[in-house]
Amino acid sequence: MEDFVTTTRHIASGRMTSFDPGSGAPPPHKPDDLIAIEAAHGANNYHPLPIVIARARGSWVQDLNGRRYLDMLSSYSALNQGHRHPKVMAALKAQADRLTLTSRAFHNDQLGPFLAKLNDIGGFDMALPMNTGAEAVETGIKAVRKWAYQKKGVAPGKAEIITASGNFHGRTTTIVGFSSDAQYQDGFGPFTPGFVSVPFGDAAALESAITENTAAFLVEPIQAEGGILMPPAGYFEKVRELCTKHNVLLFLDEIQTGLGRTGRMFAFEHHGIRPDCVTLGKALGAGVYPVSAFLADRELMSVFQPGDHGSTFGGNPLGAAVASAALDVVVEEKLAERADRLGTWLMEQIQEMGSPHVSDVRGAGLLIGVEIKAESGPARPFCEALMEKGLLCKETHQQVIRLAPPLTIEQDDLDWALSRLKEALL
Repeated sequence: MEDFVTTTRHIASGRMTSFDPGSGAPPPHKPDDLIAIEAAHGANNYHPLPIVIARARGSWVQDLNGRRYLDMLSSYSALNQGHRHPKVMAALKAQADRLTLTSRAFHNDQLGPFLAKLNDIGGFDMALPMNTGAEAVETGIKAVRKWAYQKKGVAPGKAEIITASGNFHGRTTTIVGFSSDAQYQDGFGPFTPGFVSVPFGDAAALESAITENTAAFLVEPIQAEGGILMPPAGYFEKVRELCTKHNVLLFLDEIQTGLGRTGRMFAFEHHGIRPDCVTLGKALGAGVYPVSAFLADRELMSVFQPGDHGSTFGGNPLGAAVASAALDVVVEEKLAERADRLGTWLMEQIQEMGSPHVSDVRGAGLLIGVEIKAESGPARPFCEALMEKGLLCKETHQQVIRLAPPLTIEQDDLDWALSRLKEALL
């Protein structure tokens, strides 16, 4: 594996190095064959860039031909700790050799310490572990509705949750039912009632939408999937004030923005507020194992009683061990501080570039959106051109290039990335 680590930067000179057979030979298929097999046997629900990745470590990946690419997507923030972080991999292997699954029918020796660590870092009393981000959001929806009935006194069946237009909280039928993206809904109805939408960033619209039946306001601190959309100054401070005033729970989805991505452990820290509940996922499993969680204080979490909610794999010992190590890496390696420093530098450099194709550069930490002008066409051809130059990123909402490398990325790798961005954007 040392060959992979020490030769990643050879891509800067266009050098194509061979796949190291010492770590296992590549599959007996050519890249085009594998893409064709996937197309023939899998649903057509993604439009990936035409690259077949076979190996990875840190901020770099390698295709079947041995060419290295710098990962500037991090699997949508699931790889904050980088690919195959040694501490996380050691935890995975050690736990896999001992115990992988008990279900929640029994206790295991990993779950309790993991939850205690997560609550200590998150600043909440309790956490409910699940597997995927969408499951964490669904858990939160159930919790805030039941809180509305048990604690707030909302009439049975009348609880409402306010959401923000442009949101992305997952892909379940309940969640896409309150999306404002027509494609996410097309052909999947009828949808779950009980949701009201207001414009993202409009505190006055939020206040107007609140009624005696409002249980919670569910919102992302930054709309990452929506195009790296940033809230206006003072918005979340006002949102916190309104939710407190009207006894409405502030429910933040930090699945993409949490665990250091925006230059803080949690994006809400930028606004000096504290939500009533939070969802986490993606980087909680460090790109190694799917782990998510819903965090809240005891008053809210106490609405759950045995049998109300559960998951066969949620809270399993393998996931708990991986997530515990993932949290250690974020804290010990000061990944939030790294994201703040490196992200500020990268945004400034892209802004100073003065590209004739770029209309805006925005973000926080190492979550950056580069918006392409309409007259320059969509963002995807730019992403394809960057791929040819050895830089992997992905478009979102047609016009925006999302840049979100692992938070462990080195400065010289970002320098190299910037040189490729200049070649593609100037």
